[in-house]
Amino acid sequence: MYAVSVVGSDSTALVERLVGRLAVEGRVATVSNLSAPPEPGFEAGVGFRGEGAAVTYGLGDGWTALGHDRSLREVLDDCAPEYDYLLADGFEGTRLPTIVAGEAPTASDTDGALTAVDADDADLDALVGTIEATEPHETLESLVAAAKASPDAERSGAIATFTGRVRAKDAADDARTELLEFEMYEGVAEERMAAISRELKEREGVFEVRMHHRSGVIPDGEDIVFVVVLAGHRGEAFRTVSDGIDRLKAEVPIFKKEVTTDEEFWVHDRS
Repeated sequence: MYAVSVVGSDSTALVERLVGRLAVEGRVATVSNLSAPPEPGFEAGVGFRGEGAAVTYGLGDGWTALGHDRSLREVLDDCAPEYDYLLADGFEGTRLPTIVAGEAPTASDTDGALTAVDADDADLDALVGTIEATEPHETLESLVAAAKASPDAERSGAIATFTGRVRAKDAADDARTELLEFEMYEGVAEERMAAISRELKEREGVFEVRMHHRSGVIPDGEDIVFVVVLAGHRGEAFRTVSDGIDRLKAEVPIFKKEVTTDEEFWVHDRS
């Protein structure tokens, strides 16, 4: 699922235009930042921000469409298995790729934005291309859902998965790891993971292989990498998941910086 944040004085106007264009490409979810409870008659899931959205949510103080104390990240994770696009309207300071519509709320939003546009005159086709050039928001559940959509799913009796996450400590007396930062050669890492997936899928009894590695800053406790295998039997599934993560770590050019409470360093410099 491609997910972007739209901020600025005209964010809602752009979201309302962009939703209809994205709906031509796939299923769209929107999430709006609500500073107050919704108006009477608002129904969660029905056209709140742009005709064409398959589902809409609002998050705000004291009220949310998904229950109290839900975070934007939790909504993203919930939507990832089912939707192709998500537009987050009016959320500042997220780690999502950001589009600025109108006057930016802060200078930092403009500096780090994918693009800044006029809501009424924005080229929607160009914006779709910009959105689809970003790293998709994947979860284990979204990759499993994609694997289950395989035309060979009826022949499968097993799904095996691997999830790698940021470990805070290797031993009790270690300095705590606060975050990892991953950098990839643009396009190269994705192509290599796709090639590995294709090669593993050629094995007898293996019907689908999905893998995803996040980039950027990932705090301790969060997930980093997923491998999902759909296979006829558990033996093929387990072996392929194990080989998949081993090959990803060995063959995909991804550089890791570790930040602990004591220091920070690029891991390859200490290899």
